[in-house]
Amino acid sequence: MDYVEPDEARKRSGLRLVLTAGVPGPWGEAAKSIFQVKKIDYTPVRQTGGTTDDSLVAWTGHANAPLAVLDDEPARAGWAEILLLAERLSPSPSLIPRDARDRALMFGLSHEICGEDGFGWNRRHQLLAPMLTMPDADTNPALETGRVLGRRYAWSHEAVARANGRILAILQLFSDQLASQRQAGSDYLVGEALSAVDIYWATFAAMLRPLPHELCPMPDMMRTVYASLTREIEDALDAALIAHRDRIYDRHLQLPIDL
Repeated sequence: MDYVEPDEARKRSGLRLVLTAGVPGPWGEAAKSIFQVKKIDYTPVRQTGGTTDDSLVAWTGHANAPLAVLDDEPARAGWAEILLLAERLSPSPSLIPRDARDRALMFGLSHEICGEDGFGWNRRHQLLAPMLTMPDADTNPALETGRVLGRRYAWSHEAVARANGRILAILQLFSDQLASQRQAGSDYLVGEALSAVDIYWATFAAMLRPLPHELCPMPDMMRTVYASLTREIEDALDAALIAHRDRIYDRHLQLPIDL
């Protein structure tokens, strides 16, 4: 992916999408995939994971990614804000169901993946635990990236202790929802067509089962950490959910992933 730096991006108009360069972060991959499905062009802007870029903060008010910035409008940092911007820019194909009940269900399920205390949030707590439980976690310069991410995700010993239970509950919720939909004759998590929650699940599932290297290159350490699961999560991970991830990529999303 041909990134521009924040200072250069700030001078440009149109849609700019700030992404963590070189790694398939799930929030960023979801945003990229939503714009790709809708055929919305954007300028990719570099953010380096676990760092604070003063020029990015000066422009957007945020240090993290993804961020969507349209012309002179405020930067959008939340997953729902980015989705709604995409719907505004390209109403078709819509990734939000028309039916009010399905819409509410789609947003609720999406929050359980992307939102605070959702799947991605709690999986981050687990992934950061090996670094942030080291004896010198508060002072070791090599662990600064972990400390930065820990502050962003409100990491604590108490949070990581409850993360496994939250992830298990969310996996069961999605397994039940997918089974219900298949019983009703649908290949999608909500309704009869692709919606944003299918994209969120497809991109966030990498935090449990990364795509093969030839489809999604990532640092070896990141792949190893993503694939390291507790016994309870390993046992609870429904093969149908991974098959759904693969089906959504095969039918709708870009492969191999461009980082």
